[in-house]
Amino acid sequence: MSKFVKEKVMPRYLVVAVILTIAGFAVIGKAAYTMTADKSYWEAVAANQISTADSIRKPNRGNILSCDGQLLAGSIPEYEIFIDFKAGYQRNVPEDTAWTHKRDTLWFQSLDSICLGLHDIFPQKTAEEFRQHLMKGFNEKRRYWKVWPRKVDYATFRAVQQLPFFRLPANKGGFSGTPYPARRHPFGSLAERTIGSRDTARYGIELMCDSLLKGQYGIAHVQKIRNKMVSVITTPPVDGADIVTTIDVGMQDLAEQALLKELNLRNHIMGVAILMEVQTGDVKAIVNMERTSDGQYRERLNNALGYRCEPGSVFKTASMLVALDDGLTDTSYVINTGNGAVQMHGAWMRDHNHHRGGYGSITMARAMEVSSNIGISHIIEHCYGSNPQRYVDGLNRVGIGMDLGIGLNEYRKPNIRNPQNGDGRRAANWYATTLPWMSIGYETQIAPINTLAFYNAIANNGRMMQPRFVKQVMKDGEVIEEFEPVVLKEQIARPEAIHTMQTILTHVVSQGLGARAGCRDFPVAGKTGTAQVSDNEYSYHSGVRCHWLSFCGYFPADNPKYSCIVCVKTTSKPASGGLVSGSVFHDIAEGVMSNNVRMVAARARQANAVMVPDVKNGDVVAADFVLSNLGVNTNDEWLAHANAQTVWGQATTNTDGVALSQMAFSQGTMPSVEGMGARDAVFLLEQLGLRVHIRGTGRVRSQSIPQGLPIGEGMTCELALGN
Repeated sequence: MSKFVKEKVMPRYLVVAVILTIAGFAVIGKAAYTMTADKSYWEAVAANQISTADSIRKPNRGNILSCDGQLLAGSIPEYEIFIDFKAGYQRNVPEDTAWTHKRDTLWFQSLDSICLGLHDIFPQKTAEEFRQHLMKGFNEKRRYWKVWPRKVDYATFRAVQQLPFFRLPANKGGFSGTPYPARRHPFGSLAERTIGSRDTARYGIELMCDSLLKGQYGIAHVQKIRNKMVSVITTPPVDGADIVTTIDVGMQDLAEQALLKELNLRNHIMGVAILMEVQTGDVKAIVNMERTSDGQYRERLNNALGYRCEPGSVFKTASMLVALDDGLTDTSYVINTGNGAVQMHGAWMRDHNHHRGGYGSITMARAMEVSSNIGISHIIEHCYGSNPQRYVDGLNRVGIGMDLGIGLNEYRKPNIRNPQNGDGRRAANWYATTLPWMSIGYETQIAPINTLAFYNAIANNGRMMQPRFVKQVMKDGEVIEEFEPVVLKEQIARPEAIHTMQTILTHVVSQGLGARAGCRDFPVAGKTGTAQVSDNEYSYHSGVRCHWLSFCGYFPADNPKYSCIVCVKTTSKPASGGLVSGSVFHDIAEGVMSNNVRMVAARARQANAVMVPDVKNGDVVAADFVLSNLGVNTNDEWLAHANAQTVWGQATTNTDGVALSQMAFSQGTMPSVEGMGARDAVFLLEQLGLRVHIRGTGRVRSQSIPQGLPIGEGMTCELALGN
């Protein structure tokens, strides 16, 4: 170990200490300078390097699809296009005058082309109007001057971007477009009220499935470094899922066109149509049309789900099913309807044909077929007059008054009057006339969807299905959630009662007032309905009668596949549910069933048809040679088929091998050679001993000796040819 030498070490420690002391004072001095004299500079640097607040990243909204995968609603970006007339200018930085001069020169050189191009893209404005608009923004040096006042799609944005000057980079020319997500319906207004709004989730499936469609928002941390913004995504957004509906585009279009045809024909106020699959309750089509102030029909409200009114005679089916289910009546029960007008508790009950003498004595089944108000109300009054609560309980039992639990916000559950309050006392709004009038579809309010669900249960042998609008939820092409059909009531009535009602509804169409709804190729079952209603525009006492016309049923009646309801609100005549709504039902039913037909070619062949080829007029021997080599049997059957068209029109020989031309010659009459080629016509006529002169080219168009006239050897026939 070396000896510590104080004289050598201490001077070195002293030097280090002095250096560190000087460095320390330098740091303190620099810090003081930074905090005082250089403060503004470093504050500016800090301002350019601060971390901004977290930003929200919006996910892409999911699509709404039809049952076969077609796009009903999807998010497509739209662009707000504008130009920055201060492009390249930075705050606190001197303006680049050289570039500004060059940019202005390019602007004036391109202005005419820009305006003409904009006029071609947006013909609503002239080129001169575009010039005035753009020059106003240029002269005022506006930063975000809109080129077009409304948002445009991507294709239009790209077309504008290709115009002179606009195609320059955004930091040079100033043209830019800000994207905004927009909801689009590729099929236009088809089922628009059920699918939902295009701006926000305010109604329809857009609102019902909003939590699935909108996805989850993400978070991005934005860092500003000098003049650049750097975004770091900390939580990525999750795009919304796709919703697969039960809507069938083809059936929806068919139902809409059928309803619009009737609405435009008689200028009705409003119309709805719903088509449902019997087994599953899937709503395949739902149409809501209402006449607007300009006379056009548009979907304004989902009246199929929310328009509660007195349903009329379609309600009689529920009344009779209750009585049948309780065992209080049968189809043979006879009612005396008189001359079509009787008094019930001081009020007149009338049948639609009271002015023609009424129906007299009819059975319960016939009362349903002809929709007799007197007949149905008499049965219900007779069965439930002393206990109306049993009748109302029966209506709830068969499901006509059930809350269907539909998730769409415009749905309104039925409002069926009850004879008793909650405390067991008689309700204030229950009168002596309430029961008979209620039995025929008055004094109660039901939306069309509830009526259809009830009839669908009858078609489904008593099983009531919940109307289904959404089948699946999909994500990235895979099903992540399935919505199975929901059974609301396993059996709405006894099977015997259901079967009886099915038979009655079939007879309503085949031999009753619902004949217009019937189809030739398959049986239809259903019930007509006509009710006088009032609303804000027309009251009961306004002098103008407003009717609610309906037909509800199913098809084919012997093996139900679909149920359907058509309702029309009108002041027009004739006010007949069978005539108006039944006709629309007929068109929908035939259209739906025709799309399900699969034609087999073999079935199109008639058993007695002669399946041999037709041969043009000409040389019989040559035609027979060709057909024989093609494998076509030129037997007696083919000869008979040929002779049936024209004696000279087919090429063959008879059973004795004698040419037909020789047979005709012996008859001494002129054949027809029109349509033949010149060579064949000349050959045939010369075989008959005629002289032939030809004019023109092509096939024979006319002959100088008409067919059937007597001919002799040596006569001359002139043939005119043409193409």
